[in-house]
Amino acid sequence: MEPCPLCLHQDSTLFSQDPQRQYRQCQQCALVFVPAAQLLTAEQEQQHYRLHNNDVSDAGYRQFLSRLAGPLLAALPAGPLQGLDFGCGPGPLLAQMLQEAGHQMQLWDPFFANNPEVLTRRYDFISCSEAIEHFVNPAQEWQCWLRLLQPGGVLAIMTSHYPAVSQFANWHYKRDPTHIRFFHPDTFNFLARRDQLSLSFPAKDVVILRKAG
Repeated sequence: MEPCPLCLHQDSTLFSQDPQRQYRQCQQCALVFVPAAQLLTAEQEQQHYRLHNNDVSDAGYRQFLSRLAGPLLAALPAGPLQGLDFGCGPGPLLAQMLQEAGHQMQLWDPFFANNPEVLTRRYDFISCSEAIEHFVNPAQEWQCWLRLLQPGGVLAIMTSHYPAVSQFANWHYKRDPTHIRFFHPDTFNFLARRDQLSLSFPAKDVVILRKAG
């Protein structure tokens, strides 16, 4: 059986399926995930991302990102601080918003800001907006974040939390073929307990975690 791509637990059960793909649920961390055999290739994934219209001058997009930026800024001490926007995509508006608030930002994205040097530094905070659901190996990215965060550093994530199985079949979020990992508050509670992080849910689909220290 394929292990959970987040916590590596071996026990998962069928959560839902449709004609295109299957969704399994980890019995340890509650992550719902698409099996590896049903994932897009990296080339197909990148082509899909280029269809996204993430315009940094779009007021509606800025308002959407403020759902994460507001709670993150409220959780940070006075700056300027060093931040990393992880999975920034082709239009890094969130990083721009955090820079406007006085912080110094670096960008990382495997397709649009592939600069490995930024993954050798330490950061006061890391933001990840609408990206974690795309990660093929989220266990790897999670450990990377823990390594990059300074003691007391903040990790801010925005991703849609999956509904009950009775609603999952018609859930719009899973229709995007690049959305392959689906999170639940129980998933973040598991990770926070395991890795000794403080945890809060300040807004819908927004998670703020703080590293000890």
